Amino acid sequence: MSPSRPYLMRALYEWIQDNEFTPYVLVDANIYGVQVPMEHVNDGQIVLNINASAVRDLLIDNQGLSFSARFSGVTQNIYVPIVAVLAIYAKENGEGMVFGNEAGAPDPDDTPPPKKEERPVGRPSLSVVK
Repeated sequence: MSPSRPYLMRALYEWIQDNEFTPYVLVDANIYGVQVPMEHVNDGQIVLNINASAVRDLLIDNQGLSFSARFSGVTQNIYVPIVAVLAIYAKENGEGMVFGNEAGAPDPDDTPPPKKEERPVGRPSLSVVK
């Protein structure tokens, strides 16, 4: 069977949001493929606020968690492989779930790197089309 973690992540995220709390995820920043602002990592871990009002383009799929958010005023694209998510919980009361190793989940060292989007380099420009 496929790992249950991404399904539980999506369900718990929705449950926390439905109760008007703030969903936080605890991430192991040492796992291969994690793309987070390293200046905010403490003891190899980072807590990310994934509330709908705090992030843009949130995606929780079977491979990982991705979104863009502002850190110290700078927009950054975040990617966290599912195996690097240690917990998801509500900031206000701590309710949520801590994840352990599960059968069928890939070993964190075997996680392939995330797919990168091809983006044009340089400043965006607009032109008049008639």
